[in-house]
Amino acid sequence: MSGSSASGGLRAAFSYCVQQVRNYDYHHYLCLLELPPNMRKAAFALRALNVETARAMDVASDPKIGLMRLLWWQEVIDKIFSNKLIEHPTAQALAAVISEHRVSKSWLKRSVEARINDAQREVTDIWKTVEELEKYSEDTISTLLYSTLQAGGITSTAADHAASHIGKASGLLLLLKSLPYHASRSNQFSYIPADVAEKHGLLVKHGGQSEIRMDSRSDLCNAVFDMASIANAHLLKARELARSVPAEACPVLLPAVPAQVFLDSLRRVNFDVYDSSLTRGVLGTPPLWFQLKLKWHSWKGKY
Repeated sequence: MSGSSASGGLRAAFSYCVQQVRNYDYHHYLCLLELPPNMRKAAFALRALNVETARAMDVASDPKIGLMRLLWWQEVIDKIFSNKLIEHPTAQALAAVISEHRVSKSWLKRSVEARINDAQREVTDIWKTVEELEKYSEDTISTLLYSTLQAGGITSTAADHAASHIGKASGLLLLLKSLPYHASRSNQFSYIPADVAEKHGLLVKHGGQSEIRMDSRSDLCNAVFDMASIANAHLLKARELARSVPAEACPVLLPAVPAQVFLDSLRRVNFDVYDSSLTRGVLGTPPLWFQLKLKWHSWKGKY
């Protein structure tokens, strides 16, 4: 392949990543546009990998096929770090990023393995504690932020700590946002953990198995409030670190803004995840208002 053909193929691969993020993770697409140009390609490739793995189970006609797809992505990461060519645009873009920037294999593997472990859970195998969901959120979302910071050459313990908290908050809020969807697929609220469900009378035990009740909207709202409060605490902790976070890291941490926006939207509807207003605009807010809020934070160097 000639040099021009190779560069053209790589441009197409990065364009594919941008389009994937725009189509399936729009609020984070807007966040990535605020990054400096030298960090954007890496960020879009990393976020596109997350789109591929996050959607693997949803787009598969059979759960086994979705799991096979996730296992394939696990192999892809190994092959990329062994300098093997993979005929997939996201993999090609990711390979280019990894060859150019310092990105840890461990973060990428950890994110995919977390998806695999979740996919292997039985329908009746509900999460036991909020702490388990916090770890899942860090493994799938915080790792994205860690990798983006690495790709930008940003070394900061404070930035990493802030990224950890923002990832946990974002992950928990995303799981809350997706509760109606997952309930319609599995006929239960699989992402309400047992400890929260039991506290609010949503946990029903049959023999050796447990399931989440779906018939009490008020109890569900109370459970969502508890989980949203934990997400809010993570956002507060991330912002407490702001003075110690270097200025160049702040654009990477902008996902704190959509997390806060969705949290505010939840508050407006009294934490009712079934309220139809949450599906309007961007995270339940007018698109222009969301973009202005994001631009303001970016301009002020805040997250």
